Amino acid sequence: MIIILYLSVALIAVAFLILVISLTKTLKSMKITMDRVSKTMEDLEGQLQGITSETTLLLHKTNELAEDIQNKSEKLNTVVYAVQDIGTTIKEFNGSIRKVSSNLSTQVVHNQDKIAQVLQWGSVLKELKDKWMEKKERKKEPVTFDEQADVELREVKRVRSE
Repeated sequence: MIIILYLSVALIAVAFLILVISLTKTLKSMKITMDRVSKTMEDLEGQLQGITSETTLLLHKTNELAEDIQNKSEKLNTVVYAVQDIGTTIKEFNGSIRKVSSNLSTQVVHNQDKIAQVLQWGSVLKELKDKWMEKKERKKEPVTFDEQADVELREVKRVRSE
């Protein structure tokens, strides 16, 4: 039985040795993996710092761009308000023109007889002037104002009687 005890102890020692060797290999491979992970983390940390600085710059540029857009938007709003005012003014002007033309049309319709009479008087006066010019050329002598008034008065009476 002692042999079995020695054999058992030897077997336990060999098993322990195999366990230690396999643990050593596992720990060495874990050390290599951890070194790689550590190196990757360091690289990642450097890249992250670069990304952080670029993100900060990008954020500043974005804020500047937003301010610029805001300023331009406010200026553009001024232009839009001015254009709206121009549109309103044009609408009011068109309304005024419509009212004036409507009033003018109404007045023309109401005063058609008077307008016709004025046109007749205008043609009478033109005829009188033409006749007076004819007489003046025929006579070739100076005509006084009184004579001219008498002639015009006679002509007006003659035209009215027709």
